[in-house]
Amino acid sequence: MNGQDVRQVADQVTPQWLQSIPKVELHVHIEGSIPLKCLWELIQKYGGDELVPNQDALQELFHYRDFSHFLSLWTWKNRYLREYEDFELIGEAFARGAASQRIVYSEAFYSPSGFPGLSTQGITEALRRGLDKVPEVRVALIADLVRDFGPERGGRTLSEVLEVLSCEVIGVGIGGAEHSYPPQPFKEVFERARGYGLKTSAHAGEAAGPESIWGAVNELRVDRVGHATRAIEDEALLDELKERRVGLELCPLSNVCTGVIPSVGAHPIRTLLNKGLLVSVNSDDPAMFHNPLWEEFYTLHNELNFSRDEIFALTLSAIESSWLQPDDKDELKKAIVADVTWRS
Repeated sequence: MNGQDVRQVADQVTPQWLQSIPKVELHVHIEGSIPLKCLWELIQKYGGDELVPNQDALQELFHYRDFSHFLSLWTWKNRYLREYEDFELIGEAFARGAASQRIVYSEAFYSPSGFPGLSTQGITEALRRGLDKVPEVRVALIADLVRDFGPERGGRTLSEVLEVLSCEVIGVGIGGAEHSYPPQPFKEVFERARGYGLKTSAHAGEAAGPESIWGAVNELRVDRVGHATRAIEDEALLDELKERRVGLELCPLSNVCTGVIPSVGAHPIRTLLNKGLLVSVNSDDPAMFHNPLWEEFYTLHNELNFSRDEIFALTLSAIESSWLQPDDKDELKKAIVADVTWRS
């Protein structure tokens, strides 16, 4: 094999290589990451469901007509999280799934509101017990205040979260029906969260246009924006995001699955990178979209010709975007740069 052949082999992007490299993920929902086998066990625990007579039917159920259909199935699934032990179970399952594809650090959303009879504090503590069973991956938590419940409910959830910050809760966000609930009403809640040292993110520019991102940036003063695909429609917004160094938590395959964009080939990730924005790649709800993080990168390689070097750069960008303390961020970056699998 000559030198050119060696370089060609080294440049190959394969599923095996992508699973072996250390990865960082910043936009992933624990409740959307429940392995289907685990979710099936929970459904059976509570008496089954006519929508899914067998496990194969559960796999087929998670295909979506549009974003609203996805949200309806998200709510349906959550009916089978009824006890604290269920959250401990899915916390451990989430961490094992991350470790299996060599995600070494993750900042993961969880939505503690809306589970009758269960407290935010109890859910948070149960998740942490499950996560801590898998030392191969470090998982910090972001409490999703769920915009659909309104800012008053969000404020109560924040107060409850403040009692369990020791469970490595490092931030808050708002997900949910963005097209029906704009970000601006959460301004005071986000200000209060920042006062307690929490970082902030908002889903925006996914199911609504650039005005939603403007609201998240100007009113909520977020550190990061989730999805942000429609930022591409507003040059002034792109300039603002770049100047403020707002992290963009991009989720390409999620956007295809919910019909936000028609294909990965049509995703604006390359344009956003070329304009110098701070970008990370994430899986969002990997059990519901059937897209582990390594597959996100593999699809970017196949559809948009992302190289090994570009995947490496995206990983470093995720570290920069993360909410780790500066010393921890530097340590993680050094460990990832030194990892031999990048050159394998």
